[in-house]
Amino acid sequence: MEGGVPDADISAFRECLSLSWKNPYVLRLAFSAGIGGLLFGYDTGVISGALLYIRDDFKAVERKTWLQEAIVSTALVGAIIGAAVGGWMNDRFGRRKSIIVADTLFFIGSVIMAAATSPAILIVGRVFVGLGVGMASMASPLYISEASPTRVRGALVALNSFLITGGQFLSYLINLAFTKAPGTWRWMLGVAAAPAILQVVLMFTLPESPRWLFRKGKEEEGKAILRKIYAADEVEAEIQALKDSVALELKESESSEKISILKLLQTKSVRRGLIAGMGLQIFQQFSGINTVMYYSPTIVQLAGFASNQTALLLSLITSGLNAFGSIVSIYFIDKTGRKKLALLSLTGCVLALALLTVTFRETETHSPMISPVETSYFNHTCPGFSATPNPKEWDCMKCLRASPECGFCAAGSNKLLPGACLISNDATKGLCQKDKRAWYTKGCPSKTGWLAILGLALYIIFFSPGMGTVPWVVNSEIYPLRYRGICGGIASTTCWVSNLIVSQSFLSLTEGIGTAWTFMLFGFVAFLGIFFVLIFVPETKGVPMEEVEQMLEERAVHLKFWEKRSTTTQKG
Repeated sequence: MEGGVPDADISAFRECLSLSWKNPYVLRLAFSAGIGGLLFGYDTGVISGALLYIRDDFKAVERKTWLQEAIVSTALVGAIIGAAVGGWMNDRFGRRKSIIVADTLFFIGSVIMAAATSPAILIVGRVFVGLGVGMASMASPLYISEASPTRVRGALVALNSFLITGGQFLSYLINLAFTKAPGTWRWMLGVAAAPAILQVVLMFTLPESPRWLFRKGKEEEGKAILRKIYAADEVEAEIQALKDSVALELKESESSEKISILKLLQTKSVRRGLIAGMGLQIFQQFSGINTVMYYSPTIVQLAGFASNQTALLLSLITSGLNAFGSIVSIYFIDKTGRKKLALLSLTGCVLALALLTVTFRETETHSPMISPVETSYFNHTCPGFSATPNPKEWDCMKCLRASPECGFCAAGSNKLLPGACLISNDATKGLCQKDKRAWYTKGCPSKTGWLAILGLALYIIFFSPGMGTVPWVVNSEIYPLRYRGICGGIASTTCWVSNLIVSQSFLSLTEGIGTAWTFMLFGFVAFLGIFFVLIFVPETKGVPMEEVEQMLEERAVHLKFWEKRSTTTQKG
């Protein structure tokens, strides 16, 4: 069990499948712990669809962008705290108990959200769920890694990553299933309580991680579990390897207590590793991935699709492609190499974001005009439109931007014809839809809206197999063993904080500078990311850990990343 988490490849997955009849106990361990990944994905994805209906029930949420952002991003605040506390809990109380605590937090958060009577209570529930996400993000893959046979460990840990993206896809399906049910978003958010309860029951029937037991001096318990995991002819060698590995780990942890931030920054290889690792996490988040995952249905509505159900259905494309991309990355990460894959990914993202910029700019500048005749027909005119001296200059986009209290009622069969600018409330919405017209409060009707869906799909196709995976793989390989724990924690915190900033600011940016310029901003960041990867990120594919450290000690920039680099260092 020594040597960290091996990379998953196709042969590992074939062997993993054979475990279903050779040793189903191992798969039971992995799938039981992997429910944490499923919950992680579900609770981060479900809010994107639930938000559409929360806005309908709580008018304060509909009219206050910062409140929508808070409902999404407070879970990330909880995740940052949960990840920090989860690291301590994993070492102090064990991986199994940490997963059970995470499930308890998932359950409490789901119940609070489902029963919320105000946005404030809903936010409290999101914090609890976030705490569970933060703990599960550390405990589940760690448990799977430490309770899996070495040869299939990478594949089983990758299974957890797939379950995260699978959980996001499942959340969209659940959102669609409950669009017609009374309570809509309450069911969407409350359903997460069921798998949390299931995992608690399963985890009570499973053992603790053998590595943790060895670290705590409970070797006999650890040996008993290893005998269930490994074949009889392998188990003694694995027991000895684990003993040696834990002894080395304990020795390293004793010396790591003296590590300070100053010492990290003064060590050249660690400093350069942190620049590469943290930089990748920053570019991963600031190129906009989680705006797509958290706000995908809202983005679809901004592109001109008014119906909540249509927005959710089209958003299935992005979540499905994201899940598919996580599988594709397992094959390409070792075949293509980390650096090349990241560069291909970022280049594709720049092109996709350019398409989104052009599409949304077209939507914003060619929206249907406002007809005074159509508007007066409803007798619920938007106050801003009533007071304007130049009604002929108003179009749908100007109507929506005039005030959160304004909405656009499209013309009948042809939505691109002039429509009405009305007060946004349930009564007006009902009158508009009674005439079989579409009601818009986020985006405007557009003949190019389908291009936005294509742009989102292309963005995910390029992002998921590359920048969705590469930052995590590089961060697991780039730091010297004695600094790996603290540096990995710094990089992970960088990811969560960047995620929080982007998700908390996205809707405000779309209102402040427009959706088109917001995507252009993400595209500019992705473009800068190409140069960052070229200059600061070394290729770690197939390079032993000690040689990665040696590579970072050297200053030379290897711009010809497609050529195989010599792993031998010349001494002068």
